[in-house]
Amino acid sequence: MTKDTSRARKPGKSATKSPPKAGTKAKPGAREDKPVEPASRLIDQRIRDLGGWRGETLARLRALILEADPEIAEEWKWSNPVWSHHGIVCTGEAYTKVVKLTFARGARTPDPSRLFNSSLQGNTRRAIDIHEGEQVDAGALKALVKAAVARNGPPAKAKPGASEAKPVKLLSGGNPQIAKADGDAPVQAYIAAMPGWKRDLGKRLDALIVRTVPDVRKAVKWNSPVYGIEGRGWFLSFHVFTHYVKVSFFRGTSLRPVPPGGTGKDARWIDIHEDDLAEAQMATWVKQAAALPGWVPGRPS
Repeated sequence: MTKDTSRARKPGKSATKSPPKAGTKAKPGAREDKPVEPASRLIDQRIRDLGGWRGETLARLRALILEADPEIAEEWKWSNPVWSHHGIVCTGEAYTKVVKLTFARGARTPDPSRLFNSSLQGNTRRAIDIHEGEQVDAGALKALVKAAVARNGPPAKAKPGASEAKPVKLLSGGNPQIAKADGDAPVQAYIAAMPGWKRDLGKRLDALIVRTVPDVRKAVKWNSPVYGIEGRGWFLSFHVFTHYVKVSFFRGTSLRPVPPGGTGKDARWIDIHEDDLAEAQMATWVKQAAALPGWVPGRPS
């Protein structure tokens, strides 16, 4: 009989880490629910799992969202598909009797086609509920997604070595003082400098005009954004006052119905107060105004 002379070995390190002790703080940036698979695959799987009309509906909505904005990012959060571009645009949820698209900032997103039919009472979100057998207007949904992306806005990027921009001076009534220039950039600078709730109104007006007149021409003149058609002159401008924003139509007397402000030969305007923008009527006026001969400074009307 021989003695066992081998020494006990120290236990080797396990290939799997033991769970953290109670009370141990997670490292900064650690995520508990980070998916192993790419979000796009998880969304694919969700569509397959749903099957039937709900899977078909979610797949169609997804395709329209991606067509509307090819740069939109697909994410997986709260066990649901999420589409983001400079922030969350919308989420896709499936319930027993409804497939729902919830727009994170829908309360402030222009919806001239009135697709929103759910969550209408809140101050932030709006939703579209689709039941079995229902179809969403493809063009209207794409326009809504584009408006939601525009509402999020791009993050500000500072140029290397550039000093901080000087704040824009606000003139009488809070109107931004922007140098005369052509193009979208000075218009966006004006809108960014609009004070308080008027800034959001400026974004909504600009998005509505671009959506209604895709080939619109922009400029800032006389410290006001102006909109027109190349070779045909200007048809609209807006200007900040203390309690409202004035939207002027240079050929306003030819619009139907005629905007309520003004008594001159051609121009008419409407004063828009906080939460007072009637988008459907404004879109109608913009479409009519863009089809008329515009105003050209220095040329007799």
